[in-house]
Amino acid sequence: MPDKRTIPPQHQNRQPGLEKQMHPQPIYTNDKPRLGRLKDKVALITGGDSGIGRAVAIAFAKEGASVTIAYLDEHEDARHTAEIVEWYGSKSLVLAADITNEDACKNLVQQTLTHFGKLDILVNNAAVQFQQKDITNITAEQLELTFRTNIFSQFYLAKYAVPYLKEGSSIINTASITAFRGNPDLMDYSATKAAIIGFTRSLSQSLVSQGIRVNAVAPGPVWTPLIPASFDEEKVAEFGNDVPMGRPAEPVEIAPCYVFLASDESAFITGQTLHPNGGTVINA
Repeated sequence: MPDKRTIPPQHQNRQPGLEKQMHPQPIYTNDKPRLGRLKDKVALITGGDSGIGRAVAIAFAKEGASVTIAYLDEHEDARHTAEIVEWYGSKSLVLAADITNEDACKNLVQQTLTHFGKLDILVNNAAVQFQQKDITNITAEQLELTFRTNIFSQFYLAKYAVPYLKEGSSIINTASITAFRGNPDLMDYSATKAAIIGFTRSLSQSLVSQGIRVNAVAPGPVWTPLIPASFDEEKVAEFGNDVPMGRPAEPVEIAPCYVFLASDESAFITGQTLHPNGGTVINA
């Protein structure tokens, strides 16, 4: 387990954030041996440029999967992720897309199919969040952007991916601890994450007869670009200290959940949520 690291005050004036501007840099890989659990699989990962998405892309590559890295406009971060994926001997496809748009989501699936010839794993991971301490400050524009990015995109991508998924395929949706315990400063974000849990459970029942599994991961605090992009310097410096383990996770500590759910090791698991959250007990 990584030691607790000091996070100095910092803030980024853009959403989503940029990994290259973070200090310390998130830890997104380790030296654990490759087992080939996803050999010859193809995965599409949204938000694959940085944070959890980058760690998942690299973990999948280490297990033998080819990866489409979908992102908004963080071009340098995305290219760096692709370089690491390819360093591990896997193939990558880097695609910029605004996933709030249904046609863009359809295009991500189609380009993945054109490039790799198939699709086995869909990871709906990209998200935005905007801190607002009072519901009266949440504008209609913010509300719509948060929902379009965090949950509409998951519907769109699943809609266009499902016809091409086969028995043994997997859809993994990134939720959050906020879906279960709420967050008074992230009301719209928390609402989208709760919606993702309902979506995951419903879609899993819809697809179980086809042998397609649908699960979710609900992380606690994780040191990703979304954090300095969302909070002020003081809050960033204290981020994650309130969980039992007393620190935020590194992305590399979250990625194994996705490998497990994407692999045959979880063949009897669907409609469920994993909770890598640093020890917070969630009775759900």
